Amino acid sequence: MNMSVALPVILPLFFGALSVMFWRSHFAQRSLGVLGTGAMLLATIWLLMETWEHGHVVMEMGSWPAPFGIVLVSDMLAAIMVVLTGIIGFATAIYSLSGIGKMSEKFGYYPLLHLLLAGVNGAFLTGDIFNLYVWFEVMLVASFALLILGGERSQMEGAIKYVTLNLLSSMIFLTAIGLTYGLTGTLNMADIGAKLATVEDTGLVTVIAMLYLVAFGVKAAAFPFFFWLPASYHTPKVAVSALFAGLLTKVGVYALFRVFTLIFNQEVDYTHEILLWVAAGTMLTGVLGAAAHYEFRRILSFHIISQIGYMIMGLALFTPLALVGGVFYIMHHIIVKANLFLISGITFVMKGTHELRQMGGIYRTNPILGVLFLIPALSLAGMPPLSGFFAKFIIIRAGIEAEAYWVVAVALVVGLLTLYSMIKIWAEVFWKAQPEGVEGEIHDVSSGPMIWMWIPVIMLAMMTIAIGLYGEPIYQMALMSAEQLLDPSQYIEAVLGVQE
Repeated sequence: MNMSVALPVILPLFFGALSVMFWRSHFAQRSLGVLGTGAMLLATIWLLMETWEHGHVVMEMGSWPAPFGIVLVSDMLAAIMVVLTGIIGFATAIYSLSGIGKMSEKFGYYPLLHLLLAGVNGAFLTGDIFNLYVWFEVMLVASFALLILGGERSQMEGAIKYVTLNLLSSMIFLTAIGLTYGLTGTLNMADIGAKLATVEDTGLVTVIAMLYLVAFGVKAAAFPFFFWLPASYHTPKVAVSALFAGLLTKVGVYALFRVFTLIFNQEVDYTHEILLWVAAGTMLTGVLGAAAHYEFRRILSFHIISQIGYMIMGLALFTPLALVGGVFYIMHHIIVKANLFLISGITFVMKGTHELRQMGGIYRTNPILGVLFLIPALSLAGMPPLSGFFAKFIIIRAGIEAEAYWVVAVALVVGLLTLYSMIKIWAEVFWKAQPEGVEGEIHDVSSGPMIWMWIPVIMLAMMTIAIGLYGEPIYQMALMSAEQLLDPSQYIEAVLGVQE
């Protein structure tokens, strides 16, 4: 029994329970937040090393063999995703030492943080389609509670939209699971993949695939199911927004990658053509929404949607290079997007607002923060030599090789509009003078307790630069992921012990 695949789920649940036990102690909850996420990060790195060495790491729960029992499975894609979860969880916990007040801690911020991380890791590592649904619901409960932490009107409005559409997605997902079980008699994803390959009624299989596409499309905020995200992600505490921005939609993207490579790979010309149109629509609608807004976190929220389109484009093209690009893009985006939200929190402390028109002059008073913003902002826009340039380059080159010129044109235009949005934030928040009649700096964020907000921002910015300058190891992990995704027999054999 290899515990490495279970620890990323067990540890946040354990530290979440400890946080509940020490409910009245703010010091204990903060300490457990940092220690728990740090321990989870180390566990995910261990799992990544095990997966790199063995290809797949499988754990049968309760010693029940697959497909009868529940299994946890780590291939390279899952291992990458849990490491990224560990990085963002640890960064958020450190940021929260300054960015989360005692009132939020009193109402369960840290136990909910651990529960959310357990749900995310569980979704990445489960080998059972029904348990994927269960972990989605764990995430939904924890994220809804984090959204309404504070009880402000805007938070409640955003949370209602968020939970309503995600519950609808869950209903569709559960319907798809029922139809899948009726068709195959199993819930194990490896077993489903093996059995669907022999089903003669390909039309019914395609209908079920479309149900999964809708369900996971809502979770991923893909076109045309995205409108819940910009209505909710700008409302909670900044640390919560950063956590959501980095991780939650990526679980939906991961699910799309998993089911449309392992399970639904029979009618690729049909299903992946639809995915390609979804990708193009997601890129365009997201970036146009960002271009139209002047609220820091709303712009970043729309850009989450836009960048999801690039990831889905990698899946839709379904070539080795495209899948490499899709996985590389996920790794780049999680780090960059979470960092941009964290930076928005620092500017809020300094200016007391997220409205761009009411801000300004930060570069003159704090040039280091301006540089720290430019690193992830230019990376998001795809400027060399940062991580986003190589992620976009791989995706676009894959599109050209696949002769999907129209979607390549869309991706290039979206890249230019992304640059426009980032320049707009830079000009309004950092470069222009402080508007007359608006108060200047409210807090000094360069010293004292606010220093905890800087540490994760610097850490993630350095990672963005490192991925750009020393991207070969990241590329090799993405390449291994793509090879495994394109050959599902490896996953099936690792779980079931038989060839497809």
